[in-house]
Amino acid sequence: MTETKDSKYLTIGEVAKKLGLVNLQSGKLQTHTIRFWEKQFKQVKPSIRAGNRRYYSKKDFDIIKLIQHLLKDQGMTIKGAKIILKKKLENKLDDNIKFSVDNPLKNNLIIKKKILNIKKLINEINKYKNGKKNIN
Repeated sequence: MTETKDSKYLTIGEVAKKLGLVNLQSGKLQTHTIRFWEKQFKQVKPSIRAGNRRYYSKKDFDIIKLIQHLLKDQGMTIKGAKIILKKKLENKLDDNIKFSVDNPLKNNLIIKKKILNIKKLINEINKYKNGKKNIN
């Protein structure tokens, strides 16, 4: 991280490295991806200094990391990711739609529990439909 008086910032290359945005064949950093996301997502606002160099705050990095998660890991479209990001930053996401960028395994467990609960409800409904339980 590059140190400044007030806080720590990352260059675009450092952000690309941390996110694993590297071309596997050439080994070159894919900084163009980050610049594209900047244009698509107005929430990413790096400081631009001398020589047109970009410096990303911790907040910018966290937003970019979430964007990457939504687009690459969750397979969302840019439009869908924009909606989720906007709601997340406005703290308006429903409790059932929270994402954990750092812990996808936790997300899988939550989803599996919800599926199990739904299956139990379906079984209960089927029992009532088949007359195996009395409705009182």
